[in-house]
Amino acid sequence: MRLPCLLYLLCLASYEASRARDWAHHGAPMFADLTVREMKAVRAYLHGIPQLGLTDAANKSLKKNSIILMELHVPKKHEALRALDRGQAKPPRQARVIVQFGNQTKPNITEFIVSPLPSPKSHEVKRFKGGRHIRFESRPISTTEYYHLGVIIQKVATKARSILSETTGGFILAANCTDRCLTFVDIAPRGLASGERRTWIMLVKNVEGHYIQPIGFEFLINHKDRDPDKWTVEKLWYSSMYFDSVEDLIEKYDSGTVEKVTLPHHDDDDQYSTFNPRGSTNTPTNIHGPKLVEPQGHRYHIDGNFIEYAGWSFAYRVSSTIGPQVFDVRFNGERIAYEISLQEAIAFYGGDTPAAMQTKYIDAGWLMGAESFELAPGIDCPEIATFVDLYHFFDTDKPVRFKNALCIFEMNTELPLRRHFDSDFKEKYRFYGGLESTTLVVRTTSTVYNYDYIWDFIFYLNGAMEVKVSATGYIHATFFTTKGLQYGSKVYNYVLGNLHTHLIHYKVDLDIAGRENSFQTMDLKFVNFTNPWSPKDVIVQSKLHWTEHKTERSAAFRFGKKFPRYVHFYNPNEKNKWGHHRGYRIQMNSHGDSVLPRGWREENGITWSRYPLAVTHHKDSEATSSSIYNQNDPWEPVVCFEDFIRNDEDIVNQDLVAWVTVGFLHVPHSEDIPNTATPGNAVGFFIRPFNFFDEDPSVASKSAIIVRTGPDGNPRVQRWTPEVVGHCVTDKPFFYNGTHAEV
Repeated sequence: MRLPCLLYLLCLASYEASRARDWAHHGAPMFADLTVREMKAVRAYLHGIPQLGLTDAANKSLKKNSIILMELHVPKKHEALRALDRGQAKPPRQARVIVQFGNQTKPNITEFIVSPLPSPKSHEVKRFKGGRHIRFESRPISTTEYYHLGVIIQKVATKARSILSETTGGFILAANCTDRCLTFVDIAPRGLASGERRTWIMLVKNVEGHYIQPIGFEFLINHKDRDPDKWTVEKLWYSSMYFDSVEDLIEKYDSGTVEKVTLPHHDDDDQYSTFNPRGSTNTPTNIHGPKLVEPQGHRYHIDGNFIEYAGWSFAYRVSSTIGPQVFDVRFNGERIAYEISLQEAIAFYGGDTPAAMQTKYIDAGWLMGAESFELAPGIDCPEIATFVDLYHFFDTDKPVRFKNALCIFEMNTELPLRRHFDSDFKEKYRFYGGLESTTLVVRTTSTVYNYDYIWDFIFYLNGAMEVKVSATGYIHATFFTTKGLQYGSKVYNYVLGNLHTHLIHYKVDLDIAGRENSFQTMDLKFVNFTNPWSPKDVIVQSKLHWTEHKTERSAAFRFGKKFPRYVHFYNPNEKNKWGHHRGYRIQMNSHGDSVLPRGWREENGITWSRYPLAVTHHKDSEATSSSIYNQNDPWEPVVCFEDFIRNDEDIVNQDLVAWVTVGFLHVPHSEDIPNTATPGNAVGFFIRPFNFFDEDPSVASKSAIIVRTGPDGNPRVQRWTPEVVGHCVTDKPFFYNGTHAEV
């Protein structure tokens, strides 16, 4: 009777796996970004409501009601799980829409949830945890506001034209400028207290790599009023001195009471801030380097936003506000995580100039998800990658297409997943066994003005997943002063590369063998005891010391404190074949640390940055740890992560969410010119199985090779893939367009 029972169980397991796969596939569209059709329908619906009084975003007035942004409103978890785990109907698709109401006595920002899509018929106001109000001044800056800022900046530059020209050797800022022109970089947060909208402007040479071409002229604009004619210049900084107005600077400049700054002659052939090759190399340039190829095509499957690869399946999207996210992450049909998503990225600086002192970038406030520009084949992603277009609706009247802004590819890590050479210690061997390591990579980028973030989700054959960000792009540089050397390095004859700390925050909603999970940490303790086989001696060794964390406060680990060796999420109700609770652990690759003292002004807007890891009880009301409003109002933030753990809820046998912070300190140096390179500037974390399986699941891979000695003494090679691979490369020349346009 054993064989029929075994066959029945195998058939049942196969059926369950097939059904789980079908449900995952069925549910994936819940997480797909809004389509062009949906975006246009939502805009038409809201513009058709007379009470809202909406006008075009392109309207040059700041006293207008208009749509700032729209993107997918992700369904509540319990609603999504009905479709994912039971195959039931998916919840209706909804859009999150942010509207600025500037054409009224008390302007405000309101978020709406519009549904159902693709044919919306209703809308409701989205509420924030604690009933927080969105200040009008906390909104992201728009093209219209930049237009008016450009007008006042040009007025300042016109008044100070002779100073700017003498300082730079003929550079000016004017609407009709075609050669030797200046432009500007704006700094955030925009003020020193909630309700302000005051921005420091830094003038730079308008050449390639203008971010590292400061000229030492900075000024503060108050642009809170909705009437640009009432905007004022409150301060200027030049030659390490502060001035109350442009006229004040000009008077003291002309009277000789301020030291005149004269930059070295600008050589148009100077390659300093460009990508142009220079110097010598002995690498042959008439032949290409190694290329990644797929001799027999893709081994992964994509259907819309649903991806399958080597036992993995998941849905993906790229939020316009915060960037890449994956949902319903499964391995061999079992869910590992419901959601793994980028939440926020910050870069907090130090420096001697006012712009440097004020620079505390909170990148969701710049809509870093919508800054997902075209990826270059062969550089950003392999030529053989699958490239996907992304569509965003931010500060626009039509959806904008970002061509080839996400890529998916399989790659060989060129490091064995595992191997062993089993020597017989007699100049021969018993066997050699090895398994090549291939991974699936989902990649997109965010170019938030000067910095480029490369976002990767990487899936391994052994049930592990890596989440990684690599930083590149231009450093944020300011004008060199002697005191500036306390805050960075001189990288050009008048340029300082300013110190800064990058911190990246992720949400990791793990569901290990179900939603009921617990959390524990492990460290090692030294123990000593009498040696049982030599009583006159003592043995000293390490043993495991596990700590169960029962509440959210207990599971919130502060920067500056010792971090546990292992952090382990497990299902207390499920065990593997060997009696261990099935679990996964998070392994950090980070050098992050705090950027401000706890509770200090702007730190209130980034309270998640206190913790390399915090664990909370899942709540739909705690969907994101930051918001696009925290950049311009970090003092009284709309979303405050500290609220998530303040009530210190129970986290034993609960639906848990891990909040992970990774990062690094960057002290710029001469090798960051012209551009910061990625080696050494990548951080992230692994999600690794820990007794989740009965053995390494990559044993299912047929890419292993085993070499044993045959009866004749010769090597006997055993493999399960074709013996001869062959080779191929693309015959298409490099092409890159780089444009993004309304559709």
